[in-house]
Amino acid sequence: MTTSTIQSLKLTLVSAVGLSKDALHVHIGLAVFVLVMVIFKRPLRSLIPWLAAFGIACLGEAVDMRDDLSSLGHWRWQASLHDVMNTAFWPTAFFLLARFSSLTASRKTSSGS
Repeated sequence: MTTSTIQSLKLTLVSAVGLSKDALHVHIGLAVFVLVMVIFKRPLRSLIPWLAAFGIACLGEAVDMRDDLSSLGHWRWQASLHDVMNTAFWPTAFFLLARFSSLTASRKTSSGS
């Protein structure tokens, strides 16, 4: 089994930062989610940051699928599903919390006049 350039880069990153692949997926998902919110000035309840995090997760797994097919002859879809879930879990949790709960609703305070 040969390692693709992309997989070699991912392994180098894992080695350099000292985190597991699972932890990196969590961090990448959160980073993309927050960066898109900040750069595009979108609120936590906006679908745009969530779509960006989910899209990055799917894009990464599409690359992994291509590598699996070329090196193994089959796609390890369970591993891809695991990675997508790790990457999208917290962005999904924060998005749903903001969208469907009152915990993140802005509250206007009265001046007490």
